[in-house]
Amino acid sequence: MKVFAKTDLGKARDMNEDFYYITQSINEELQLYILADGMGGYNGGEIASKLATLSAKSYIETNFSNISHEKESILKLIESSIEYANMVVYEKAKENVELTNMGTTLEICLIYNNKVFIGHIGDSRIYRIRKEFFRKLTRDHSYVEQLVTDGTITKEEARNHPKKNMLMKAVGCTPYVEPDLMVKGFIKEDILLMCSDGLTNMVTEQEIYDIVKENVTSSCENLIKRANEMGGYDNITVVVIKND
Repeated sequence: MKVFAKTDLGKARDMNEDFYYITQSINEELQLYILADGMGGYNGGEIASKLATLSAKSYIETNFSNISHEKESILKLIESSIEYANMVVYEKAKENVELTNMGTTLEICLIYNNKVFIGHIGDSRIYRIRKEFFRKLTRDHSYVEQLVTDGTITKEEARNHPKKNMLMKAVGCTPYVEPDLMVKGFIKEDILLMCSDGLTNMVTEQEIYDIVKENVTSSCENLIKRANEMGGYDNITVVVIKND
């Protein structure tokens, strides 16, 4: 396993509200990768993304050895970790009026036995590259994505829609949250890419694929560089995991 990660302020923001966590040792049985893009209030986004990431990490690492490592048990663990992170962020927001309405996206990839177990809330994304195929594994929980699904607008129109940042789901904004959960194969030579929308709002999926395929080792730096060249209107975070 090779892992690369980088976060960048971008060119328009004063504060980086993205946060990520990657497993410290690629030899460990539990391979855990988490990415969050925070929002809301006076430095609320920065607090929400970090709090959600570390809460989910702690929950999974504490409980992983206590569950059966079957598909349903692992997915349930990820679901519970997101529910726990949601509760932590929601309660924190109630403590301080300046943190009212803070929230965050949350992407969790738990890699185990040549599979990736995924938990997803918001409009950060997870992609998989397998040979020449580049597939988006997650579905954005956004108003604009719903319009695309309903056939109201096209994918092209969605890219520049004025409400494209409006989320339908986020961690910490409501007392309860329902994440998307899935399990996908992650075999030799597969590449996972996790990213915040600071990348995907600036760089096309074709460009993302081309940059990663060209040089996976420097892909995070090159993707962030490209996003900044295209405007860098938001924080940009990329995590790339190659199963070699």
